[in-house]
Amino acid sequence: MTTPAPLRPGVQLAAAEGSTRVVVVRAPAENAQELTCGGAPMIPAPAGRPEPSAGDAVTVLGKRYVDADDTVEVLCTSSGPGELGYGGIPMTLKAAKPLPASD
Repeated sequence: MTTPAPLRPGVQLAAAEGSTRVVVVRAPAENAQELTCGGAPMIPAPAGRPEPSAGDAVTVLGKRYVDADDTVEVLCTSSGPGELGYGGIPMTLKAAKPLPASD
């Protein structure tokens, strides 16, 4: 069994089962909790491309996900099944910043 990877910006993680992959954009310096996909801890991403998973993708390629406290942010680099979670709480899609109005 593979141990969960530490959370640091730039770390690439993969779902233990399925094709979901993320890169950590922001993480707390201390007391980081476990990042999960489909309820299973995410592991360091192996080299190469993941095999596409059958079924509907829950994580969306190119989207950013944040935890409830906005302390952890990840970018999805390969979509797949399984909901992302941090510390046992589901992560949500990060809202896009509105562009400034031009007159």
